[in-house]
Amino acid sequence: MAVPKKRTSKSRKRIRRNIWKGKAYRAAVKAFSLAESISTGRSKSFATAESISTGRPKGFTTNKSISTGRSKGFYYTAKEEPSGSSK
Repeated sequence: MAVPKKRTSKSRKRIRRNIWKGKAYRAAVKAFSLAESISTGRSKSFATAESISTGRPKGFTTNKSISTGRSKGFYYTAKEEPSGSSK
């Protein structure tokens, strides 16, 4: 098992602890900001079921379905069933 040769100084411990606390603080601020934007309805980076079903789509979208029939895309487009099949 690896054993350190020398003892870690107090200043080095404090520096490492403050780096860890800073990362945690930034993650908490980011999470709170996302929660606030979702609750106010101004979110641009997080999609909810309500924002998808209502309102105008944002980004590079078209009204036409771009599908080869084989790919399983993110958006579901209802297609007519062939006349020979019945359920």
